[in-house]
Amino acid sequence: MSLLPSTYIEHIAGYEGQQVTLAGWVYNKTEKGKLIFIQLRDGTGTIQCVVFKKNVSEEAFKAAQSLGQESSCYIDGMVRADPRSPSGYEIDVRDVRPVSITQDYPITPKEHGIEFLMAHRHLWVRSSKQHALLRIRHEVIAAAQEYLNNNGFVRFDTPILTPVAAEGTTNLFATQYFDLGMAYLAQTGQLYVEAGMMSFGKVYCFGPTFRAEKSKTRRHLTEFWMIEPEVAFADQEDNMVLQEHFVSYIVKRVLERRAEDLRTLERDTTALEKIAPPFPRISYDEAIDLINKAAAQGVTVPPEQHPLPPLEWGEDFGAPHETYIASLFEKPVFIVNYPAAVKAFYMQPVADRPEVVHCADLIAPEGYGEIIGGSQRIHDVELLEQRLREHGLNIEDYQWYLDLRRYGSVPHSGFGMGIERCTAWIAGTRHIRETISFPRQLYRIYP
Repeated sequence: MSLLPSTYIEHIAGYEGQQVTLAGWVYNKTEKGKLIFIQLRDGTGTIQCVVFKKNVSEEAFKAAQSLGQESSCYIDGMVRADPRSPSGYEIDVRDVRPVSITQDYPITPKEHGIEFLMAHRHLWVRSSKQHALLRIRHEVIAAAQEYLNNNGFVRFDTPILTPVAAEGTTNLFATQYFDLGMAYLAQTGQLYVEAGMMSFGKVYCFGPTFRAEKSKTRRHLTEFWMIEPEVAFADQEDNMVLQEHFVSYIVKRVLERRAEDLRTLERDTTALEKIAPPFPRISYDEAIDLINKAAAQGVTVPPEQHPLPPLEWGEDFGAPHETYIASLFEKPVFIVNYPAAVKAFYMQPVADRPEVVHCADLIAPEGYGEIIGGSQRIHDVELLEQRLREHGLNIEDYQWYLDLRRYGSVPHSGFGMGIERCTAWIAGTRHIRETISFPRQLYRIYP
């Protein structure tokens, strides 16, 4: 005998006037004498189930009375249209069959502190706003892969354990790897996905990445998920065109398929509805000028309204600088051609300005900061060897990566999009920690 329900709440409209069996958890319950109102959730939605004493057995009514918040149960009943209901329907209950009766659920409808909620993350993900955030995350991932799959990209999985650094040696998680020395949790799949690019032309990898940065900002996690496309015979302009179509596709699909979740989060989608190619582009030099002029005028930056700090040429942008630049545009904006000194060793220098490289950070509107980092890669083996030495890296550790330039090298470009940062922007949540099931941060690894 199947334990599955006869339908799910998201499909309830197709069962008006019919009897159904739902299986789920009690999100909330109100008792009014001979009436019990149960808000039942099943992972696909929430619906009100009305238990009227005269319509059910004495045993079923007592069972309904026994259900505490987050008790699990089966509910049998008739589907009735009700325009007052958020879903447009409710259930006239005929039977209630408890599976597990819960009392004293820790997360009640009252306010809880963030530390308490993070310590109970395994339960907090059941709440309506966290549920909506993670559904949007799912849609971002599905849309990203769908776009790439539909445009000729091959998924090329890359290792999580690596023998060398990809982007710098100061933010690595290290572990002893049997008798072979140290291994490191991957900062990116990019170096390995370039090997796939040389085989298939257009590839992407998708998986967890790790950064041991001692950062406590709302934009940082030590473990996050990144999707990284790489394209052969593509320069930086090709790369940016791909990114703006990719991001626009993701936003459009989330707006179409997760509208109810966005409403649950009270997300104003006005700005999102304007996201379409092309995106504006400004150079690092132009951004520095804009920032320093604004700083001289005493411009403050939300949300804290701190004064915008000035920058020297050659410094990397902080969150206030990205927020200010984004505020000047309605769409995500590319900041291109950063100084080589603040970027990774593999980025292609600009021909007439070797102190800067062909790269771009895509900055999201509304203060959400960088969601994509990308670049054109060095395709000349001698120049790549030189850059490795300049970064103090051991050439022997990168011989396989240099081989990609020795045998059939071509100009190529790629980027990495952080799933959590993209989700935070689209969902409108200020804290990236809520866009992943179990956030790993400098001060948290439990649960």
